[in-house]
Amino acid sequence: MERREFLKRLGIGAAATSAVVASCTGKKEITSSSTRQAIGPMTTRRNPATGDEVSLLGYGMMRLPVMGGVSGRENPDADIDQEMVNRQVDYAIEHGVNYFDTSPAYCQGRSETATGIALSRHKRSEYFIATKLSNFSPNTWSRQAGQDMFRNSLKYLKVEYVDYLLLHGTGMGAADADGNQLSGMEAFEQRYINNGILDWLVEQKRAGKIRNLGFSYHGDIDVFNLLLKWHDEGRYHWDFVQIELNYLDWWWADEINPRNTDAKYLYEELAKRDIPAVIMEPLLGGRLANVPDPIVARMKARRPEDSVATWAFRYAGSFDKVLTVLSGMTYMENLVENCITYSSLEPITKEENDFLMEISNEIYNLKTIPCNECNYCMPCPYGLNIPAIFSHYNKCIKEGNIPENRKSPEYARQRRAFLIGYDRSVPRLRQANHCIGCGQCSPHCPQRIDIPNEMRKIDVFVEGLKRNNHPMPDGKPEIAPKA
Repeated sequence: MERREFLKRLGIGAAATSAVVASCTGKKEITSSSTRQAIGPMTTRRNPATGDEVSLLGYGMMRLPVMGGVSGRENPDADIDQEMVNRQVDYAIEHGVNYFDTSPAYCQGRSETATGIALSRHKRSEYFIATKLSNFSPNTWSRQAGQDMFRNSLKYLKVEYVDYLLLHGTGMGAADADGNQLSGMEAFEQRYINNGILDWLVEQKRAGKIRNLGFSYHGDIDVFNLLLKWHDEGRYHWDFVQIELNYLDWWWADEINPRNTDAKYLYEELAKRDIPAVIMEPLLGGRLANVPDPIVARMKARRPEDSVATWAFRYAGSFDKVLTVLSGMTYMENLVENCITYSSLEPITKEENDFLMEISNEIYNLKTIPCNECNYCMPCPYGLNIPAIFSHYNKCIKEGNIPENRKSPEYARQRRAFLIGYDRSVPRLRQANHCIGCGQCSPHCPQRIDIPNEMRKIDVFVEGLKRNNHPMPDGKPEIAPKA
């Protein structure tokens, strides 16, 4: 990649580019679009099980840069930009990041290979690799298939052992080979218990192929509670657990979706057992980096040098039992800013926590769709771009472009902004009106969104706008703020 193109991708001013490029080639200066500078070394947390000093910022390898200078969200079929992945991994390690989280399912199955190429250029002692047994499909539920998946992970990652291995997405439902919908508990039993694969993973840990064994949790709280019960009884020992935690999900996860669980409960259950928590979705799929403009203004009034995302990362990292906070840093500028935030972490104060709880109440009452744009629902067999549809709808809520009253002086502008933006964001053949309600997407959604129902509501809303009528999608009523 030419130097000019590299600087263009960083997206920062010319005055700062020399410092950033220098940091990628061996010098320690770092900068970003923020004026705030790093004031110390990367904050680390100690893993009580192994003594690992883990960087508080973890690199999530789920949304790697792709060729053409865009993200995989924008063009999921594009080839991974391996040169850029290498540059970003180099920068991360140079600035103290040592935890890299991947999965056989990420980047359409290409993340482990790209991660392995980038990391293998460094000493094995410089990084910890986390990957997952991502056996979501029924054809991966056999013991042999699970063993093959794990061994392939070692091969693709170019390692002899994995530092952190997770049972991926425990609590999520699934459809079996006959199309029958399984509950979160039934799917967990099929994926990990009935086939004996969990016991086999324990054997791999004893053999040194896995240093820490844990699970990531989505959905059915009975599965989470059962796994902790087994931990208490000594049946299985969990060295760490990955949960979704951010200032919106702390109180509102179960209100946004009844099949989710508040982060407060999840974190406190782990903390009282001294199980380290690995945090995913600190930005809730980017939603907390893209909050409504009036909220941005209030955050900037309090801390002018900090971005909106910095507030969320500081919040997630302020809990004592958090081992690392994962961020899917597609672009170098995100990596630079997050390194600054955690070098060294300035924990959230009580007054700032109260402020964020007020903000979370306001964001909840915007009634956005809780899509994290993880793309687990894709591809749709009928060609819909599900994440893009939800993203446009949520963006219009944030920007005040959801027409609610035809008598409003803003109605014509809002209507035009929504409809034109919809056609620009989502090709017409991939919009909500093409959903037939087959339901193949919903079992794969970590947020447990009833995707066909949301598609129906958005389609009705869009058709109403086109007819110059404006039926609003069903939304939750406002309720009293949580303390």
